[in-house]
Amino acid sequence: QVQLVESGGGLVQAGGSLRLSCAASGRTFRPYAMGWFRQAPGKEREFVAAISASGVRTYYADSVKGRFTISRDNAKNTVYLQMSSLAPEDTAVYYCAAGCATGRATSQYDYWSQGTQVTVSS
Repeated sequence: QVQLVESGGGLVQAGGSLRLSCAASGRTFRPYAMGWFRQAPGKEREFVAAISASGVRTYYADSVKGRFTISRDNAKNTVYLQMSSLAPEDTAVYYCAAGCATGRATSQYDYWSQGTQVTVSS
C-alpha cells in the first residue's frame, strides 16, 4: 500500500498562485509515475498534469498549459503542482495519484490522495 498525503490547498484570488504538495509513504522503494486530477461539483474527475517516475517527461491538460507546473523530488518522495494565474474555473478538489505508468486516465493510477480543496475567487 502507498499512502499519499496532500497539502497546500486553500482560497486564493483570481490571478494568484498556489502550490500543492503530495508526499508518498509506504511501498516507495521505487519511484512511481504521478498525476494530478481535479473534480468540480457536478463534473467528472479530469486530468490536470502527470510526470514520469524519473521526472524526465511531463504532460498537461490544455486548460492548464502555461499556467501549471508539475515537478517532483524523489529524495523526498514528494510531487508538487505549482499553479499560477489562477481563475475561478480552476476551483475544484485536487487529487494526486500514483501508478506504474504515466498517463492521462484515472484507470492508470493505483493510489490516490484524500484530495484538497482549491477555491479561486473573483
